[in-house]
Amino acid sequence: MTRPLFVFRPEPGLGVTLETAASSGLEALGCPLFEVKPVEWSAPPRSDFDALLVGSSNVFRHGGRALAKLEGLPVYAVGEATAEGAREKGFLVTMTGKGGLQNLLDEIAGRELKFLRLAGEKMVELSPPVGITIETRVVYRTVPLEISPSVSKAMREEGGVAVLHSGEAARRLREECERLGIDRKPITIAALGPRIAEIAGEGWESVHTAAQPLDVELLALAQALCQG
Repeated sequence: MTRPLFVFRPEPGLGVTLETAASSGLEALGCPLFEVKPVEWSAPPRSDFDALLVGSSNVFRHGGRALAKLEGLPVYAVGEATAEGAREKGFLVTMTGKGGLQNLLDEIAGRELKFLRLAGEKMVELSPPVGITIETRVVYRTVPLEISPSVSKAMREEGGVAVLHSGEAARRLREECERLGIDRKPITIAALGPRIAEIAGEGWESVHTAAQPLDVELLALAQALCQG
């Protein structure tokens, strides 16, 4: 028996994941648990930095006009989705990480670089190696949303597999389950990366992490969990 799949991410990613899951024969439901909104910010002089350090494609989706002042700076992106967002805005991607921004920084230890980090209000703390400096600008924020009644009802009745693409989604799902008294024991977590799995916390049936931080890998994991 195939278990239901629950997807928690903002649009446009939500619709894409639900459509892909449905094409694979999965019973998929979903809703956003937060909304991303731009924050007013000003870009510092481009000449003060060697590169941009970016941990989310939301930077390029919601960064606004100030991004244009930074064109020409190479991008060090946390993953492929963020790298693709950078390319769509005309930025050159120098490096794409595979295990979070800290891992990316550790890989380039020994170099001397001045980074401008573009991020959301809620961001991961980083420990830059010697020789690397980071200045930060907040360009977006997240606004929490409540889980939809149809999704919460299905989770209560059947349990299933919850797909989590971000730390914020993991945090919000945990908070909503606690607020509504949804039993987490029948729910399995499929997380895009280890940090997301860690934020999801304990109390679930089980927690699994995609082999690589790619949407296709995450959906493959979710499909195996639903059909297993």
